[in-house]
Amino acid sequence: MCTEQFGVSVPERTDLRKVMSLALRSPRRLVARVSLVAVAAFGAASLVAPAQAAPLWPGGPEVPGFSGSAEPTLPAPAPEPQVQRRAPANFSDPSISPSGGEVVGVAQPVAIRFNEAIGDRAAAERAIAVTTSPSVDGHFYWINDTQVRWLPNEFYPAHTSVTVEAGGARADFSTGDSLITTADDATHQITITRNGEVVKTMPTSMGKPGHETPNGTYIVGEKFRDMYMDSSTYGVPVDSEDGYRTYVEYATRISYSGIFVHAAPWSEWAQGSEDTSHGCLNVSTEDGQWFFENSQKGDPVVVVNTAGGTLSGADGLGDWNR
Repeated sequence: MCTEQFGVSVPERTDLRKVMSLALRSPRRLVARVSLVAVAAFGAASLVAPAQAAPLWPGGPEVPGFSGSAEPTLPAPAPEPQVQRRAPANFSDPSISPSGGEVVGVAQPVAIRFNEAIGDRAAAERAIAVTTSPSVDGHFYWINDTQVRWLPNEFYPAHTSVTVEAGGARADFSTGDSLITTADDATHQITITRNGEVVKTMPTSMGKPGHETPNGTYIVGEKFRDMYMDSSTYGVPVDSEDGYRTYVEYATRISYSGIFVHAAPWSEWAQGSEDTSHGCLNVSTEDGQWFFENSQKGDPVVVVNTAGGTLSGADGLGDWNR
């Protein structure tokens, strides 16, 4: 059995050399010769091309994998991954906080502490890369010549991955659930949401007249299962009219200036209706334990509607008030 193309009969089992010899003896069939070479290379099944296919050249056969030109169609090159470029560092490897592997709250700033005073702050910022997933916009601000911080413009989303690179130093950390606490002095109530859902409310008693709790966004810091609160630590003698030295349980720091959320069973009568503290957020023992166990470093505590002005942005845990 034979197959005929351009008037040349080609046995199904012929080899390529015989096809070439047959075609060369007939100069007038040059196109057929080249076509037969292509057919022989791709097999007898390709001898008859689909009518709608684009030919390899005018009068020639369509060949699978070709796009109508003498060159095969190549896939578009994959885009190169985007890499955040950093300028050369004008500092030795600094320390970075949070450190690698930590899980923190959605208000946590990044602190970069240098081993030397930085003269060119802009150059130092160009040598630092903060990469987040999902993408989060943020900004730098300087505490002093040896410490710069980076803060997102809004609270991180829950479960954001963060990588900080500064010179040869690197830290990878993430945020946990979005636990946001709002303390409203107009209602004397604390409302806590987790990932947008209200999970807890607590009656509270905040700072009394003369010791009003400042408004603003605080950040959860260290925790103490129990401790003594001593007015002499901020310059008020214990034996003065406004002095105190009080044992407290479940104390969660939210400012360097000494404001805590803590258990205060002695003021439960006022919690939810009246302000009696020296600035702290007093809650019941049960509520103080809940907050101690459920909050984490970097969680925001937003205080509103007090007569106490605004927490200083230089407090150390007052970064959101800058």
